[in-house]
Amino acid sequence: MKLTIPTLRPLLALAMFLCLRLAASAQGKLEDYQRSERLKTQLKDKVYYAPQNSSWSASGQRGWYLIQTPRGKEFIAIQPVTQTKALAFDHEQLARQLAAATQKPVEAYKLPFSTFTYSQDDQQIEFRAEGYVWGYTLASKQLTKKEPIRDESRPYWASSQKEQSTRPVYSPDSTRTAYLKNHNLYVRSEKSREEIQLSFDGSEGDYYSDQIRWSPDSRKIVTMKVRPNEKHLIHFVRSSPDDQLQPKLENREYLKPGDALPIRRPQLFLLDQNKHISIDDALFNQAYNLSRVDWRKDSQTFTFEYNQRGHQLYRVLEVKATDGSIRPLIEEKSPTFIDYSGKRYRHDLADGKQIIWASERDGWNHLYLYDAATGKVKNQITKGEWVVRQVMNVDEKKRTVTFAASGKVPGQDPYFVQYYRVNLDGTGLVPLTAENANHSATFSPDYTYFIDSYSRVDMPPVTVLRSAADGKVLMELEKADISEWQKTGWRAPEVFTAKGRDSTTDIWGIIIRPTNFDPAKKYPIIENIYAGPHSAFTPKSFMTSNRSMFELAELGFIVVQLDGMGTSQRSKAFHDLCWKNLKDAGLPDRMLWLKAAAQKHPELDLDRVGIYGTSAGGQSSTGALLFHPDFYKVAVSSCGCHDNRMDKIWWNEQWMGYPVGPHYAECSNVTNASKLQGKLLLILGEVDDNVDPASTMQLVNALIKANKDFDFLMVPNMAHSSGGDYGEHKRRDFFVRHLLGVEPPAWTELEKKSNEANRVKQE
Repeated sequence: MKLTIPTLRPLLALAMFLCLRLAASAQGKLEDYQRSERLKTQLKDKVYYAPQNSSWSASGQRGWYLIQTPRGKEFIAIQPVTQTKALAFDHEQLARQLAAATQKPVEAYKLPFSTFTYSQDDQQIEFRAEGYVWGYTLASKQLTKKEPIRDESRPYWASSQKEQSTRPVYSPDSTRTAYLKNHNLYVRSEKSREEIQLSFDGSEGDYYSDQIRWSPDSRKIVTMKVRPNEKHLIHFVRSSPDDQLQPKLENREYLKPGDALPIRRPQLFLLDQNKHISIDDALFNQAYNLSRVDWRKDSQTFTFEYNQRGHQLYRVLEVKATDGSIRPLIEEKSPTFIDYSGKRYRHDLADGKQIIWASERDGWNHLYLYDAATGKVKNQITKGEWVVRQVMNVDEKKRTVTFAASGKVPGQDPYFVQYYRVNLDGTGLVPLTAENANHSATFSPDYTYFIDSYSRVDMPPVTVLRSAADGKVLMELEKADISEWQKTGWRAPEVFTAKGRDSTTDIWGIIIRPTNFDPAKKYPIIENIYAGPHSAFTPKSFMTSNRSMFELAELGFIVVQLDGMGTSQRSKAFHDLCWKNLKDAGLPDRMLWLKAAAQKHPELDLDRVGIYGTSAGGQSSTGALLFHPDFYKVAVSSCGCHDNRMDKIWWNEQWMGYPVGPHYAECSNVTNASKLQGKLLLILGEVDDNVDPASTMQLVNALIKANKDFDFLMVPNMAHSSGGDYGEHKRRDFFVRHLLGVEPPAWTELEKKSNEANRVKQE
């Protein structure tokens, strides 16, 4: 039979396809795992002259930062007046003295601390190491051992405040103390010791709070009366405790969406009149929280903030101290949600006569100046299709505000942070930084100078000293050296943009390739997802510490990360996509982005797309298989909040709203478990007290009931985590097995080769 060209074409196509598959199957082998492991070592601590920590002395006459150099960690001090820099102290002398004092080896350029503070006169530094606070005098080079480090561990984040301490609270003039006794409020004269009971209706179930606020004139008191809620406890078993053989049953206080909350009501006491006024709660009777009780300096009024449950109404309220009458100074409303947990900002000027307030009311996060006398907006301070990210300083005398913002510079990545100063009347906007990069500034205490370190994922950090008046560069401090990274064949991530679901909005992300990347090959895609609406998560600065995606790519993948709609730091409309719809996770935008990337880069194989994430990313990665099985084929989900009714109250009611309605179930991976297609690995920390472990266990139960094939790993003693080293290895093996179609190398073989490599290195 004679083969014609048309006859050959299908055969050639088949041959090409098989070659590509064969090439792909060469990935995920032992040598790839070894290269990935080597890369971890080769990249760690090998970005030189890129400041990590930075700070200033209280005087503002000295700044400092910590850098990695070829010989180790070095603390560098700068003096802005003379525009000089040098080692902050004699590292070798300090190391010798610290070693002698602790009887432990101390290396000069591997000192056991990463931060310090200057004394008030800048002549001594203070640091913490080996359980003690130490002082080191710069001129005499003398080390002094001070007091032991106090236990500063914080209570568990979800523990409620009891507010029942009997500690006395002194009046500003120190003539009286206020305190609680038998759930009621008392005052006592410090001179006569006479005790006066101010309240008489406190009880165990409706008590007065120990958060006592005296007026500046010492004649009035405000505190809260609290009706506590029933505690919600989560329970888990620690199977393998370190201190005993038998397991332990543990619990944590942990409110969930829909749970009852404490009821707080402000109470005003006028001591001269022996009068108790319970403030009318008509303007704050559906509180998620009441916060920030502040007296004005003239003692005539106090203010507090009211966050209505459901987070669609937020008020700043003012109470007149003469009669307890109340009025709103600021009222913020939203048909979706007010991002109180991420964008709330308030600064009172001239003892509250004016207020700077952050709001997204015009569709972007901006600053407004309020006239407190009228409760009206005096003027908008910042404006435009960009967002204020952080207020750094308000200068009341000069009537200026210094702030960080993103999205203001056309043509730049809209997430890049730049710094500005503007007058409070909205005029005179001055950019303090401008380079096309993500900036991070550390200002001197008097806001005269700032250390500015800027970089991109494809540009190593540059660090300069600037004037805070106009942003002028006063001194070039450091330019990062990445030559050690380049020797490994490391490839800088590619920044890629594509249109989202509305065909208008740009979606920004990065593409990471292995060091042995071959454009003739086809590569499975793995997406690292975290779609929590509280921020944006794709790296924007040089990835000095965030290296795990490079290691994963070495196994034969292309790894991507991006921010879809529903995340923060863009417009309010962009953010609102998450409201009552966390299952969306920006996945429609992510799929379009990946399709556009594959169109530009044919090496991206859209037939083999995996996804992984932790916490909210755990929810989203599993959701990708449940709601978009035609696109996502493999997922690894760690410690996921798979049902938002099972997770912490503050985070979930912020985005999913209140009351708990049918939309919670519609977004639940547990409810939708029967839809599972593709390959799923669930990883869980046995004692996760950030996301209730039952969230994952209920998903496991639902998958079993639906007769679905999946993999599950519970790590004993592990808290909220991606899985640790063991879980990371399992995650990589899972992707190699199901995306590359290759059986991963045996762990014993990997360990053997690793030991051999270490032995050769030591020899």
